[in-house]
Amino acid sequence: MSRLSRRSFLAGVSGLALTAPLAAKAASVPFRHQDVIDKARMLAQMPYHTRAKVPQDWLDLTYEDYQTRWFRSRDALWSKTERSYNVDFFLPGLYFPRAVQMHSVADGLAQPVAFDLTLFDKTDKAPDLSTEGALGYSGFRLRTELSEPGKKNEFCVFQGASYFRAIGIGQAYGLSARGLALHTGDAEGEEFPEFTEFWLEAPAPGQRHMVVHALMDSPSVAGAYRFTITPGAACVMEVEATLFPREELTHAGIAPLTSMFLFDRTNRNRFDDFRPAVHDSDGLLIENGNGETLWRPLANPAQLQVSSFVDENPRGFGLMQRSRNLSDFADLEAHYQDRPSLWVEPKGDWGKGAVTLVEIPADKEIYDNIVAYWRPRTPYPAGAEVRLDYRLTWGPGPTGTLAQVVDTAAGARVFGDPGRIMTVDFEDHPLLAGDPENFDVVLSSPHVELSTGVLQRNPATGGLRLAFSFEPGDRSLVELRAALRRDGQPATEVWLYRWTA
Repeated sequence: MSRLSRRSFLAGVSGLALTAPLAAKAASVPFRHQDVIDKARMLAQMPYHTRAKVPQDWLDLTYEDYQTRWFRSRDALWSKTERSYNVDFFLPGLYFPRAVQMHSVADGLAQPVAFDLTLFDKTDKAPDLSTEGALGYSGFRLRTELSEPGKKNEFCVFQGASYFRAIGIGQAYGLSARGLALHTGDAEGEEFPEFTEFWLEAPAPGQRHMVVHALMDSPSVAGAYRFTITPGAACVMEVEATLFPREELTHAGIAPLTSMFLFDRTNRNRFDDFRPAVHDSDGLLIENGNGETLWRPLANPAQLQVSSFVDENPRGFGLMQRSRNLSDFADLEAHYQDRPSLWVEPKGDWGKGAVTLVEIPADKEIYDNIVAYWRPRTPYPAGAEVRLDYRLTWGPGPTGTLAQVVDTAAGARVFGDPGRIMTVDFEDHPLLAGDPENFDVVLSSPHVELSTGVLQRNPATGGLRLAFSFEPGDRSLVELRAALRRDGQPATEVWLYRWTA
């Protein structure tokens, strides 16, 4: 399976390809979201055709070359109007080999947005580039008033395949979402569907939300997406997706999330690094259809590992960043403590399937090595029409009613019998008030015998710390489960962990 270079992807953000610059005043045509759905349906009934790439000199750009040009924000889409959003565009080339079509929609009419290289400023080191061929923009970012009146700040980016990302106010870009994942982690390799065309609805003055429509295409599936995007302390996206499989989708990832986890205190010894932790997300949170809240700390394994959390009609899942202090990372440049969590809430019943977590070995923080998504149990057949609606929330993450896990640590037993020690810290929470002896510790493993759990108040956090040990022997993998209950009722999330040798 290929891994996406995170720093390469971020470089872009600080046949449907355009075969030539569009006329500045191309004709407007009526537009509805149903038109995108109809176009996706039509595409799925035809053989897939790979879109043309931009000229070779654009593809040959180095990272430094690509950075010598940048969009001039004062000339952004709608910058000369009273509309509440501006849109900046990104150049193709380097990591973005195919351009996408852009349209502006106003009063029910869509008009192409012409590719214009003169909208980009450049340094004196910028190389000369072709102006003929399959040129166009590779993506865009949205800006609107957030915390500074009169100033439109960036909060959302769509660029590369079907990737997009967003932040809440005061946050820094971190993990990404995708329109769809196909064959993630499979031996035959992953397929990356692409957004090939966008329609941007022009907002009214003062309008707080922005509507983006996208057409998706790939060898296995075509699709139509509608995003209603509302920024704020958390950025909320209402997503409407309609899929038309060309082939049976035996391994589809719905609402896929992509992040990075290099190390924390559970695997700190593997990295010679001045920082105590490096990650965009530290855990997978699930609210399953049975009403359980599960917390699975992320890992950077020595070998590819896939975990499936079987469920029916999940209430939500997401990749969380719970480490929120600068001291958790001691990195004055990356600002990992400010990366958003991303929570997925299905609308309607998604049926039977599994929240799936793919963890890929990584040796550098430039790689996105974590993927989480919903995998339906029954494949989507070729020729079907699949409608899936869900909400994405980019921000601090849901709090819930139970005490959350705030830290996990692991290490060898220093004294006594050989084995491993695990510690799980739960937050200071009203449900955890009182004497630790008032709580029942629920510990289990299908693989090994666990010691009796020791529960103590942690004076540094005010919460409770659970410690226990086990002897893995010659096992390469041990699954662990822990939770606290009080008076027969759950007091904490269920902590799940996969220890690997």
